[in-house]
Amino acid sequence: MLTTEPLPTAIVLAILGTLLVASALFSRAGERLGIPVALIFLTVGMLAGSEGIGRIAFEDYRLAYRLGTAALVFILFDGGLNTPLAMVRRAGGAAFVLATVGVVGTAALLAIGAHATGLAWDEAMLIGAIVSSTDAAAVFALLRGRGVSLQRRVSATIEVEAGANDPMAVILTMVVTNGMVLGGASLGWHIPVTVITQIVVGVSLGLAIGFGSRYLLARAQLAAGGLYAVLLVGIALLAYALPTLLDGSGFLGVYVAAITLGNGRLPYKPGLLRVHDALAWLSQATMFLMLGLLVFPSRLLEAAPVGLLIAAMLFVVARPLTVWICLLPFRFRPREITYIGWVGLRGAVPIILATYPVLAGAPGARPIFDTVFFVVVIGALIPGTTAAPLAQWLGLASSDAPPPQAVLEIESIQPLNGELLSFYIDEALPIAGERLADIPFPGGTSVTLILRGRELVAPKGSTLLAPGDHVYIFARNEDRELVQLMFGNPEAH
Repeated sequence: MLTTEPLPTAIVLAILGTLLVASALFSRAGERLGIPVALIFLTVGMLAGSEGIGRIAFEDYRLAYRLGTAALVFILFDGGLNTPLAMVRRAGGAAFVLATVGVVGTAALLAIGAHATGLAWDEAMLIGAIVSSTDAAAVFALLRGRGVSLQRRVSATIEVEAGANDPMAVILTMVVTNGMVLGGASLGWHIPVTVITQIVVGVSLGLAIGFGSRYLLARAQLAAGGLYAVLLVGIALLAYALPTLLDGSGFLGVYVAAITLGNGRLPYKPGLLRVHDALAWLSQATMFLMLGLLVFPSRLLEAAPVGLLIAAMLFVVARPLTVWICLLPFRFRPREITYIGWVGLRGAVPIILATYPVLAGAPGARPIFDTVFFVVVIGALIPGTTAAPLAQWLGLASSDAPPPQAVLEIESIQPLNGELLSFYIDEALPIAGERLADIPFPGGTSVTLILRGRELVAPKGSTLLAPGDHVYIFARNEDRELVQLMFGNPEAH
């Protein structure tokens, strides 16, 4: 029996591999030029699309929505795993207001502006809802690539807002879309009820899944270490699916579950975090490549006049004004509010949301998709590329220690009475310049390794701690506070 395989499969995999390799390589050049990585992936996808040099015909909005949703689940899950509770406490109130009131305010102001360009009210409201949430992940990837980090309060507010505001945009988009399709039947009082239900169900199930998964992981005895990563992938999918099936916010559920998990003791935790970091990057690359394939550049040119006006209103008026109103009660400094308002970078979520009206058959959905895509690209080019220099100009760049050249970790399936901590030796520390033998370490504590630039230094009693060193110390749980009194707060990797 003749078969065409494996040739077609090999062709598809060769194309996908080529696109991923090209995107990864071009991303490095993009970082040097200050271009967000997401825009690089989108551009490669567009070049490979039906109107680009690749001539790959792709216009499957349903597949894009499903794969995009799955990718966002893994991206949010990875973000939650790496979000310390201290960050949530530091910025939780302000971020929650931005993620709810801020999203609604941005959507409303932008809808008014979009209507002024000649769009019908329902179309204007839909565009406002779709682009109302932010995606700070691309901004922070850009800042880290340029060697700039933000002050902790500003950084925490932007990151927590980005992880928590997608659900509100999803809710608004679906409600407005259903109103367009059903003739307004789902608008009015239905909006606040839907919002409250989605938030309550999403947070409640997210917490339940997070704590339940911590209990499960602490007691599961799996046959191989790699299976723990498989188990965590399954938890991420369930954390999105179960709230969604119960009329809650799946995106909020997966983010809350991941924060709960990430702040607990997990077996093989460093390795699991690396696996999900890689999975999140793969999801982001695949998603933006697919969305780039979905776009027709000729239609973008048609959407350009209206798209430019809407982008200007979003980044110059709607987002900054809403942020000022939301953050004034939290005693942020004017320059901090200005920066948070400017870096409202739009990413994959608006493009994924823009496929929903197309699938639902809403009138004018395809031109709206093109307009949203254009707004996202403009946001990546202007607020995205100016984020790093603006942080320096406003004096918001953090003076945190530079990251070490290498990372030393302990992986264990069971919780241990002790952990390996990394400290940066600042010249202001009393122990800077001291010999290890002269430092009063607790009895159960030991320096295991010193990183001095690219040199690995074996610790001995006569070794001097020089400013700029990264010191790895093994400390028992009961000795951690005393060690931190001498060395300061441990580094986060």
